[in-house]
Amino acid sequence: MPARILVVDDHEIVREGVTRLIGRSRPEWEICGEASDGAEAIEAVRNLKPDVVVLDITMPKMSGLEAASRISKLGLGSRVLMFTMHESERLPMEVRQTGAHGVVLKSQAARDLIRAIDRLLAGGTFFGPEPVLR
Repeated sequence: MPARILVVDDHEIVREGVTRLIGRSRPEWEICGEASDGAEAIEAVRNLKPDVVVLDITMPKMSGLEAASRISKLGLGSRVLMFTMHESERLPMEVRQTGAHGVVLKSQAARDLIRAIDRLLAGGTFFGPEPVLR
């Protein structure tokens, strides 16, 4: 059964870009739905039961962090990957506190998004790329 991915961002062009990147890199994965705010994301998780939710942090109506916390409390087993353009030292801690399983910076999506989803699907977390051992 293919992995089911829900893409949540308030910008249609970002949702389209994520969908294309996933489609090119992992055509066997299914984009099971899209949402444009946190409230829609929660409803979509309830209805679609995705394996992974790629969830923007800054959205209208409800932040991605609040949505992640509520999704986590649903207990449906969806893994949450926060997706943001905002970088801060506190970000990994804030994301962990919501029950989300990782974070990818939008500026690093081409390098990290597929790796992060792979790691979440395998039961792990992703809070940045692994250091390269020399």
